[in-house]
Amino acid sequence: MTIFEIIILAIIQGLTEFLPISSSAHLILPSAVFGWHNQGLAYDVAVHVGSLLAVMIYFRQDIARLIVAWCKHGLSQQQTTDSKLAWWVILATIPAVIMGFLLKDFIEVYGRSALVIATTTIVFGLLLWYADKKASLAKNITQLTWKNALFIGLAQAIAIIPGTSRSGITMTAGLMLGLDRESAARFSFLLSIPVILGAGLLASIDLLQSTEPVQWLELLLGAGFSFICAYACIYLFLAWISRIGMLPFVIYRLILGTLLLLFVFV
Repeated sequence: MTIFEIIILAIIQGLTEFLPISSSAHLILPSAVFGWHNQGLAYDVAVHVGSLLAVMIYFRQDIARLIVAWCKHGLSQQQTTDSKLAWWVILATIPAVIMGFLLKDFIEVYGRSALVIATTTIVFGLLLWYADKKASLAKNITQLTWKNALFIGLAQAIAIIPGTSRSGITMTAGLMLGLDRESAARFSFLLSIPVILGAGLLASIDLLQSTEPVQWLELLLGAGFSFICAYACIYLFLAWISRIGMLPFVIYRLILGTLLLLFVFV
């Protein structure tokens, strides 16, 4: 890859990992539309590490509080709000792990076409619009129940299909359950930590088994730009989402999906 491609792909990863517009779709598009070379396993690991560091540093106080609460009360009958939330993150992660294990190879072969991405981008964009329009916005993150967490986790499992957007579908599910926009986003971001960590570990295992040469400059640039963009994205998204709503992202998804359909059929 050229330096330009390295930086652009890292920016795409950092910005789209946490916005409801699908990072996987955007990372697939440069090779499909512009003919760019596949970024390779090592680079994929690097940009995911950058995104993971961003979300963990931003939510470091929340993560520490949840871990402490779970260690103290997670296995007792006297659950606290934080220990429950820690359990809900664990519970909501399980469906994605199962789905990823069962369907990863199938999706790699059949689910990464421009037509699939265009369709899911539009369909789940409209679903996000509907959920945001009808949302009561009456509950905050502390009012989640295990049933709510499982529902959001099942929604997250659907995001194995490129173009769905992991953050988009989990925020959609949260809004459907009556969460306010910031709480839906916060729970989505917390859920991203085990998912990105798991994906990174799997990619790292594949990398260790690969004979692919490691270009350290590419990895450092990718991780660095991904981290900066992801951190800025999380900060700005949480600051603005209660005011702007989901409509700008829905419009973007509809435009992107339409352009992809034109690319496929014209």
